[in-house]
Amino acid sequence: MSRLNGFLAGVRVVDLTNYLPGPLATLLLADLGAEVVKVEPPQGDALRTLGPRDAAGRPAYYEAISAGKRTVTLDLKTPADHARFLALSDAADIVIESFRPGVMARLGLAPATLRERNPRLIHVSLSGYGRSGPHSGEAGHDVNYLARAGALAGNGAGGRAVVFAPPLADCLASMFGLSTLLAALYSRERDGRGADIDIALADVIMPLQVYALAGLGATGRAPVREGDLLNGGAAFYGIYVTADGDEVALGAIEPKFWAAFCEAAGHPEWIARQDEPLPQRALTADVAAWFATMPVAECRRRLGPADCCFTELCTLDEAVAGAHNAARRLVRADRDGALHALYPAWVDGEPPQDRVPSRSAD
Repeated sequence: MSRLNGFLAGVRVVDLTNYLPGPLATLLLADLGAEVVKVEPPQGDALRTLGPRDAAGRPAYYEAISAGKRTVTLDLKTPADHARFLALSDAADIVIESFRPGVMARLGLAPATLRERNPRLIHVSLSGYGRSGPHSGEAGHDVNYLARAGALAGNGAGGRAVVFAPPLADCLASMFGLSTLLAALYSRERDGRGADIDIALADVIMPLQVYALAGLGATGRAPVREGDLLNGGAAFYGIYVTADGDEVALGAIEPKFWAAFCEAAGHPEWIARQDEPLPQRALTADVAAWFATMPVAECRRRLGPADCCFTELCTLDEAVAGAHNAARRLVRADRDGALHALYPAWVDGEPPQDRVPSRSAD
């Protein structure tokens, strides 16, 4: 076992989450060596019926997100299974759940109840809008959280907002949940106290808008779609289409990269135009016209050696089969042929280990 995959050896996690935000967090906890017991209702996890199936008929989404975990079926509304859950929680370091606020309390499993029995317990709630606030009881999905956080209004193309995939708020909630509970584990080593962590998917977008918030505070103006550096307003940062219809990305933000691009493109006169006011529609049109005359192979020949932050857009299958993935050993196939994106960290020169399929805890 690599050191990475043993960092959390001995840490016990009880997982009451579903879909993506919570299960992704507990998947990564399992990668780090934690023992994760996934609690499913009698009817089974909803992901068992969603998404594609592999050649053997197994639900691909469910198998991917459940790898490395042990599963147990409990009906928390029955006395016997309620008691079984309390026993799991009493022995756990972490309980993570993704019910709407109030559901755990109605089940007699409120964070305060669980922590009274197990003061060292770290309880993590992942919900749409958190336990407080005007939208606390509302349903939502990624597009709703992005809309309310102001992230969609300033992004998009062709004058319209676009939907993000993978779902940004869902994945960020996983990361903030993971980082916060790991910090709580570290703190518990000093003071012996557990924690009650309340994370709203609608909240996790705002910290990523640090630059946009800084601009709003400084100027009083919110980002305008295709009007700022990172959202399509700059000619040196965007997506272009080649003569043969391929899409390519140019990320030449720093002056040295922009100068390298301009020289390689045969247009050194563009170098001085990098500081034109945003949105740089005229310069963007000039760069787009240049790419439109160049087949992607010619772009590769000219721009590849120029160190100008030029990249061809890859499809997912191309990315998986690419040299970077092969070298970094990020996406691997398990013994059944299912693909897994492993924990993206090498520790002491060792890559992450392959995941094992989920198994029953009963």
